[in-house]
Amino acid sequence: MRRRGERAPREKAAAAAEEETKSVARKAEQGAEEYQCTGLLEQDFPELCARAGIAAVPKVTLRPPPSFPADEEPAEPTLAEVLARIASKYSYFQPCVQVEREHEDPRSVRAVFLRGWKIEEEMLGVLSQCLPALAGLQAVHLWKVGLTERLLPALATLLARCPRLRMLSLEGNPLPEPAFHMLMGSDSTLAHLSLRNNSIGDAAARLIGQSLSTPSCSNRSLVSLVLSFNRISDLGAGYIAQGLRLNRSLLSLSLANNDIGDVGAVKLAEVLGPFALTHAEVVEQRRLLLAEALGQSRMTPKETEGQSERPSSLRGSAAPDKLPPAKHGKAPAKKKEPLRKEEARQPKKPPEPRAARGRDAKLSGQEKLSMEAPDLAEPPHPLLEEARHHQGSVVLPGNRALLNLNLTHNRITERGLGAFLAALEGQQREKKPKVPGQQGLLCLSLEKNRIPPTSPAFARLQELLPPPDPLPKAQGQEEEQESGA
Repeated sequence: MRRRGERAPREKAAAAAEEETKSVARKAEQGAEEYQCTGLLEQDFPELCARAGIAAVPKVTLRPPPSFPADEEPAEPTLAEVLARIASKYSYFQPCVQVEREHEDPRSVRAVFLRGWKIEEEMLGVLSQCLPALAGLQAVHLWKVGLTERLLPALATLLARCPRLRMLSLEGNPLPEPAFHMLMGSDSTLAHLSLRNNSIGDAAARLIGQSLSTPSCSNRSLVSLVLSFNRISDLGAGYIAQGLRLNRSLLSLSLANNDIGDVGAVKLAEVLGPFALTHAEVVEQRRLLLAEALGQSRMTPKETEGQSERPSSLRGSAAPDKLPPAKHGKAPAKKKEPLRKEEARQPKKPPEPRAARGRDAKLSGQEKLSMEAPDLAEPPHPLLEEARHHQGSVVLPGNRALLNLNLTHNRITERGLGAFLAALEGQQREKKPKVPGQQGLLCLSLEKNRIPPTSPAFARLQELLPPPDPLPKAQGQEEEQESGA
């Protein structure tokens, strides 16, 4: 009876969230039948708000460009300019939808900002119609919008319908139940995700770590993840480190301003160097190796069935050898005489081109498909990396894809610093082929921890790391990160 009582609230919450998602989707479909979005946010948004019965419709405005200090002293402002500045200052606190455009075309919206006003179910239904209609939408910034765990599944569904969306900033939206991991599924297309100041604890960190990677699946799209200003402790850092074991897409991770000490720092450092596989990882590795040996690792079940239904003459390069002897003998005999006549007339032309038009033409077609297959297939699983055996364990070289790790403002002492120092020395000591995107850690931020500024280990760490900003960033990416910060 106790177990049923414990499951009841969870089941009710899950059912309520599912019903909320269906309700928002149903309303969005009904609104879509009545009104077809034009891709002009200034036109579509007010119209859909009016149809949804929203009384106070937020305005759609352009995000003001960043202001820089002028070289010359500004002139004395007029009364009209002073009033305009006051109005613009207080209009910031009014609900509005700010947009950024690629150019002057109103259809070229690349980023949408919603800040400081609560999104209700009706508003989320309106956004579920407006945002997917923006063909160039790349970033969505939601700051303190009162998001709840009931609306988060609907938001995830909405974001999945935006084809070019790559960045999501969801900050200042604490949830009582851990649910942010649903934004990081294996089918997610987000490349940049910021979850600052969301009161994320160890329970949510466990689910986020599982979304980064498990022995059977991993996130392959996320490039940067910001988890700063949360409540992640050593336990949560261990969960994040577990997710980094088999993740090879994440390049930047920020865990600044959390509650991580030496235990969590050691677990994060261990992932950067060689580590032994667990029993579940060894089982998955053997399955992948067996599938690769059988030639099934890059084929879907439909392709496998299609290959089994093909005739034996089309399955492999050994098929022509199984043809009847009569066919092998007749085909070359017909081609020898015209080849000799052409050699007498044009001795410089070898017979190979004509031979390639015969039986070898099929082989060249198969080789062409085999050359194109790696481009279409997914990258190899980390468990298929070159491993070694040590004292009865299977050891992988470690995560060398992570380039930036921010751990400022935590509780790390010289013990955790020593673990990172050993990991960095091991990465630089390893002589292995340079793999694109796996150069090893290039930036490690440990300032504002419990490490003395005069620590020799800290000085040695700074010597191993390259100069600041080793990766030049595009101007647009820097602006996005600054706006998310």
